[in-house]
Amino acid sequence: QVQLVESGGGLVQAGGSLRLSCGVSGRPFNSHPMAWFRQPPGKEREFVATISMGGGTTSYADSVKGRFTISRDNAKNTVYLQMNSLKPEDTAVYYCAIKRIPYSAASIDFTQYDYWGQGTQVTVSS
Repeated sequence: QVQLVESGGGLVQAGGSLRLSCGVSGRPFNSHPMAWFRQPPGKEREFVATISMGGGTTSYADSVKGRFTISRDNAKNTVYLQMNSLKPEDTAVYYCAIKRIPYSAASIDFTQYDYWGQGTQVTVSS
């Protein structure tokens, strides 16, 4: 059974930082690229960042580039999202995601992912 469990969300003032974590079980973690998405209130789910299997290749949405950093620890089956210089428009539920098929390419399209965590709320106050 595949499980993804996010943690680290919370309420922070604009300009602050948070670090999200996502622990993965039930899949060979180091055989899968990982992704973070978010869903702002009343909006569709949107891409945030992806990271390759080995962690050497990352990609980011333009809206978070230079402020967010995705990383992974394959020994701990965990992917992270370090969020700095947070803005009120970063307020959303953040999700990590993984595809069913290993060694597949990372994607910015949320419909390409098969397994999701429960989400963690990030609220940035102005």
